[in-house]
Amino acid sequence: MGRREKNIVGLDLGSTKVCTLIAAVHENSNRGEVESDFEPIGLGLAESKGLKRGAVVSIEAAAESIKKSISEAESMAGCEVEMVYVGLAGPHIRSFNSRGVTSIPTRSREINGEDVRRVIETARAIALSPDREIIHILPQEFIVDDQQGIGDPIGMFGTRLEANVHIVTSSTTAAQNVVTAVNRSGLLVGDTVLEPIAVGEAILTEDEKELGCVLVDIGGGKTNMAIYHHGAVRHTVVVPLGGEFFTNDIAVGLRTSIPEAERLKREHACALASMVESDEVFAVVGVGSRHTREVAQQVLNDIVQPRAEEIVHIVRNEIRTAGYERQAGAGVVLTGGGAMLRGLADLAEEILDLPVRIGAPAAFGESLLEKRPQLMGPEFATVTGLVLYGERRRKTHDFHENSNSGLKKLVSKFRSFL
Repeated sequence: MGRREKNIVGLDLGSTKVCTLIAAVHENSNRGEVESDFEPIGLGLAESKGLKRGAVVSIEAAAESIKKSISEAESMAGCEVEMVYVGLAGPHIRSFNSRGVTSIPTRSREINGEDVRRVIETARAIALSPDREIIHILPQEFIVDDQQGIGDPIGMFGTRLEANVHIVTSSTTAAQNVVTAVNRSGLLVGDTVLEPIAVGEAILTEDEKELGCVLVDIGGGKTNMAIYHHGAVRHTVVVPLGGEFFTNDIAVGLRTSIPEAERLKREHACALASMVESDEVFAVVGVGSRHTREVAQQVLNDIVQPRAEEIVHIVRNEIRTAGYERQAGAGVVLTGGGAMLRGLADLAEEILDLPVRIGAPAAFGESLLEKRPQLMGPEFATVTGLVLYGERRRKTHDFHENSNSGLKKLVSKFRSFL
């Protein structure tokens, strides 16, 4: 019996914080079978600078934030980081569904990996502007001679193979700026992944993906959405609204500083007025003043609830636009730091008329509760998902290196979750 250890590192470049998670992957080899388990060994947090709503606005400032986050994680883990998996998001992300078709030359021949590769290539043969690039091609289903709902067509017989895929694109320059900022901090980028795809790996169950669910990741400066149905991604979008908008609204409405507004949001704000006592009062420190004044809870509710309703209505419109309003059998899963706003899940249930839960990562099992309990919060769903994505990529790569299977090459090349 042998034991090997490898480290997988996720890097979440948020609008309010830069977060690094180092996880040790323990591989146990027993009679030719390899089993692996995760253990979080390092967590680093730094104030986000040079980043705004998923985009790099200052490479040097972003690199410094990354360095601080990485350094803290390295100190905790007792190791050095060389390569990271980085999340991508922002208004520059665009996605759409596409279909590819190819014929099988010989009727008596089984469909093989080369056929699958060829049909995926036809699905991705779409016109893109020079400033955009494909970052994901996610297979939804394959169709063999009009037989739909096939997850893996290899080994089947047919004369016509079709594939439905979800294609995610990003601005070439926006993605390159992220990679450059990471490189400037002295690190290599193992891969970039759309954030809601990574989050889905961390908090969604297979049953939720199969029945149909809407993942809503509310970050500081943006909200990421992904709709799953029949086990595959059907729709993704990034909305430039997030938790920091609540903070800004409170700061302006109550004439206070941003740090004080953030405190009020965490301690007193509620997205649904009916959940709190309207006659409650609390102290607020004014801008540039040491004096406090009392503000009624109802005043804060009047500031926060309209913004919360705006975000939920945008989510509802996206669900309707994608055509999955009646196909989200598992409901809505809220995550991200913004999901911790009190009453937001209840408000979403009222407006969307769907079951809503708060999703938190559970990838590391019960041992995580003892060693890194803070990682169970929804604000760490993205960085946890990036680590899981990195582990999938590592397994796919190792599998590919030891096999000539065309399907394994396809999975490796197109970063797909099959």
